Amino acid sequence: MISGSGEVTDGGGTEFTAEGLEPVLREACANAGLDHRDAELLRLGSNAVYRLASLPVIVRIARDPAVEAEMERAVGVARWLEEQDFPATRVPTSIVQPLVVGGLVVTFWESVQETEEYATVGELADLVRRLHWLEEPEFLGLPYFDPLAKLAASLDRLDGIPREDRTFLEERAARLAKDYDRLDFVLPFGMIHGDASIGNILRHRDGHAVLIDLDGFALAPREWDLIQTAIFYDRYGWHTKAEYAEFVHRYGFDLMNWPGYETLADLRELMMVSWLGHQVATSDSSAAEFARRMRALRTGEGRDEWRPI
Repeated sequence: MISGSGEVTDGGGTEFTAEGLEPVLREACANAGLDHRDAELLRLGSNAVYRLASLPVIVRIARDPAVEAEMERAVGVARWLEEQDFPATRVPTSIVQPLVVGGLVVTFWESVQETEEYATVGELADLVRRLHWLEEPEFLGLPYFDPLAKLAASLDRLDGIPREDRTFLEERAARLAKDYDRLDFVLPFGMIHGDASIGNILRHRDGHAVLIDLDGFALAPREWDLIQTAIFYDRYGWHTKAEYAEFVHRYGFDLMNWPGYETLADLRELMMVSWLGHQVATSDSSAAEFARRMRALRTGEGRDEWRPI
């Protein structure tokens, strides 16, 4: 039996719950030659993430059935980073992936630890800096990152919130789009992780830090990989002053001193709120957090009360 529980939603015709996903997990593991029995459900959000009991393997089932090409690219990124000896999550070499089972996209990843332990903000800076020194090969086919298009697509699918909230977010996005188009980026343009934050750097069982969640790799201004750490400290208090200072020291650039910081911070923040809006219909805690964040956006106060989701 699969441990864990989740919330009902539709994913490629399959209920995105522990019970609904068990046949998907079973068939995917069978196709990969793996034993799914006693798998542990670690989380159920944009992805269902399982840890197998039989081998140190993580199985990831995407909620969005339209991400096959994205996950194929993520697997390619993982294999290339391994060739570069870059500390990132690995994929089992013997499995041809991604798989599509029950209309859902399934990938397999080597487990880096038995318990969830995050690395430090300083180590995040080290890995992001090292990543930004790499030159991506053309065969990866990395897309250009367009935050405005990504935000517009997210807002367009945002149906589970009050109409006045959606209108507010759309109007705020339109204003930010004009400001973003005028930004003068100062860091080199190139490969980014796309979601570089403390939540995507884990402590490997042998002690070193590894970067995970590789599906957001893209080509963009490098400032995008610094903005989350900055606002987590500056706006929400999720990092201490000392932690942020360590991040700046080890990466070598303080984004908060760049004139475009506030615009980039507002845009990244809006993307975070929009993403959360997609969870309100299936999660009471997400609905409460979404309401809290909307109040802060409207009043300009209370960001220090935001909670990580």
